Amino acid sequence: MPDAAPGRADLIERLVSLCKQRGFVFPSSEIYGGINAVYDYGPLGVRLRRNIRRRWWRAMVDLRDDVEGIETAVLMNPEVWVASGHVQSFSDPLVDCTGKCRKRWREDHLADERRARGRPPDAPGCPECGGALTPARQFNLMFKTFVGPVEEDAAQVWLRPETAQGMFVNFANVVNSTRRRIPFGIAQIGKGFRNEISPGNFIFRLREFELMEMEWFCKPGSDREWHEYWCAERMRWHVEDLGVRAANLRLRAHEKDELSHYSTATSDIEYRFPFGWGELEGIADRTDFDLDTHMKHSGRDLSYFDTATNERYVPYVVEPALGLDRVMITLLVDGYDEEDVRGETRVVLRLHPDVAPVQVAILPLSKKAELCEPARAIEHGLRSRFATEYDETQSIGRRYRRQDEIGTPLAVTFDFESLNDHAVTIRERDGMSQVRVGVDSLAEALGDQLTASRSRAAQRVSGANPVDQLRGGD
Repeated sequence: MPDAAPGRADLIERLVSLCKQRGFVFPSSEIYGGINAVYDYGPLGVRLRRNIRRRWWRAMVDLRDDVEGIETAVLMNPEVWVASGHVQSFSDPLVDCTGKCRKRWREDHLADERRARGRPPDAPGCPECGGALTPARQFNLMFKTFVGPVEEDAAQVWLRPETAQGMFVNFANVVNSTRRRIPFGIAQIGKGFRNEISPGNFIFRLREFELMEMEWFCKPGSDREWHEYWCAERMRWHVEDLGVRAANLRLRAHEKDELSHYSTATSDIEYRFPFGWGELEGIADRTDFDLDTHMKHSGRDLSYFDTATNERYVPYVVEPALGLDRVMITLLVDGYDEEDVRGETRVVLRLHPDVAPVQVAILPLSKKAELCEPARAIEHGLRSRFATEYDETQSIGRRYRRQDEIGTPLAVTFDFESLNDHAVTIRERDGMSQVRVGVDSLAEALGDQLTASRSRAAQRVSGANPVDQLRGGD
C-alpha cells in the first residue's frame, strides 16, 4: 500500500491508545491475552458504530423507494458456498517463514509487509526476520464449524465470509413478497468471518467484522450505467454524510488481472491511511453470475419476468459493499487532530456531528449539589433530541479536553451564575468559541449550533471532488 499520508506514521498507535483509554475499542478477551485480529467495542465505540449503521441504512434504504432490507442467517446450507465458488476458490496464497520468527504471510502482501517494516519491498525472504520462505500454497479463508452433536463431514458448515449470498438466495422471496420491479436493491448489515492469514493495522483487517452490503438487480445491458451511478453515489455518501475529507479519498478501477472471476468491472473507494492507500468500499459489477450459479446448482428458478417488456431474464447485479470496521477506522484517522493551545497539546476528534458518539455534553462547573442537580436535570431533558452525556468529574478544563478527544461537538457548562440568570455557556469543539444562552432556549440554540457544525464539517471536507478523479489517485 504505497503513498502513506505524510507525517502520520505513528497515528495508528496513538489511535489504539486513545480508543482503549476512552472506551472506543478494546482487545477481545484481553485478560486472557486476547486473540489476534478480534476486538470488542466499548461504550463510545458502540455509539459511533450505531450512528454509522444508521447513516448507511437511511441513505441506502429509508430515503429510497427502490431498496428493501433483509437480515439473513450467519449459518447457511453448505451447498450455498459450494455453488458460489467459495469452497473451491475463496483462498489466499500462504507462505511460511522457516527462519527465526516462523510467521505465516500472504504471498501477495509480502512487498507491503516488508515496506511497513522499513525493508525494500523486493528484498528476499521473510518480511520480519529475513528467513527463507516456503513455496506458496492456497489457504481457504472460511471458518468451519459443525451443526449438531457429531463432528462429521455431513454436519460441517461454514461461518459466512460475506452477506451477499444470503441476498442472492432470497431474491425470489423478496420479489414475490414485495412485488418489486427491476431495477431495485436488497440491503443487509451483518457479521462476516474470514480466517485472514495476515490481519493487522488495528481494526482495518479483522477475522470477525461487520459488513454493510447492497445488491442492485438490474436489466442486462444497463449494468455498466448503474455501476457508474453507484460509484458516484457511494463516494458522495462518504464525503457528505460521514464528513470524510475528499482529498483523502480516491476511486480506483481494478485492472483486468485484479478482477474477481464473477466481475466485469470493480472500482474501490480507497482512503489514504497512515500505512498507505487501503480499500474502504468496493463497487462490483457481478453480472448474472450469482443468480445463474444458484439456479443451476439448486434447480430453482431465480429468473425475473419483466412485465414492462414481456420478457424473462436473469438480472445482472451491481454490488456496493463496505465494512463497518473500516468506516470506523477511517473516521478516527480522518478526524484525529492535534494542536497547540497555550503551550499544551490539545487532541481533537473532528467527527461529523451526526456520527459523533456524543453530540452534547452537560458539565456542571463543580461537584456541588446546587450545580449538579439542575445540570443533570438539563441533561435528562435534552436526551430525547440529542445524544448527550453528563460529566461532573475532574476540573472543567480536563472535562473539556476529554470531550474534545471523543469528538463531542458541543459542551454546556452550568456554573454558579446559572443559578441567578438561568443561563448556561455553550462551548464549541473546533474553535472553542463560547456563547451564553438561556436554559429555556437551550435546545433550540443547540440545534442551531449543530446545524452550523454540519456546515463547518462540509467546508472542512471540501476539496477536489474524487468523483471527478475516477480511475485516478496520487
